[in-house]
Amino acid sequence: MSDVIEIHDVVKERYGAIASGEANSCCGGDSCGCDVQLYDSGMLEGLPADVTGISLGCGDPVTIAGLHTGETVLDLGSGGGIDCFLAARQVGENGYVIGVDMTPAMLDKANANKLKMGVQNVEFRRGQIEALPVQDNTIDVIMSNCVINLSPDKQSVFREAFRVLKSGGRIAVSDIVTEGEFSAELRADTTKWAECVTGAIDVSTYTGYMREAGFTNIQVVDKSSAEGIIEVKAGMPRVYSARITADKA
Repeated sequence: MSDVIEIHDVVKERYGAIASGEANSCCGGDSCGCDVQLYDSGMLEGLPADVTGISLGCGDPVTIAGLHTGETVLDLGSGGGIDCFLAARQVGENGYVIGVDMTPAMLDKANANKLKMGVQNVEFRRGQIEALPVQDNTIDVIMSNCVINLSPDKQSVFREAFRVLKSGGRIAVSDIVTEGEFSAELRADTTKWAECVTGAIDVSTYTGYMREAGFTNIQVVDKSSAEGIIEVKAGMPRVYSARITADKA
């Protein structure tokens, strides 16, 4: 349990620093690499720089989520809110988007962006993705963008995701995964964990956790090298940015 608390604290500290402008990126370099060029440029029209400038994802889960008007969407680790705001456009006035994040400074940033944009169908809640502040069977679609890799308890994340989804619901994530495993020494580096590196797990383990939670029709939609997104060093397994979807029957 102490390791879980330590990882949460390190991640919260790093992302709080990013939100307050004290750090430049979620990853190890001066810029995250996982930024707005990963979205179709047309999707970003009308979004203020305060939203697009704090995009800390590693891909575009919104497009593969296939959102429909009137759906209720949950974003795990919503950060500054970019995916929530993109989703809100697609679900329309009759839809609703909930973002959950554990970092107070990120929630402040997201709510400030919401106020600036005048968005009415988005809500941000403080909480951990391993224990979601969301009722059972209330969500149509779950999204997440480069966040689940940061969790020290990914099995709980997927169990919670399954719990809150309605029957017939679906999940669409973009995340950092590997082929192979990090050494115990690298796993113990909480700084690299907070940089979206050493918390990543083998893609087969990742999808296996989803299957154990009850998800079906699990698909790795696409997978590309994470070089340029994270700092890859000798001795590491192959690291990828992947987009993955699954269903709750």
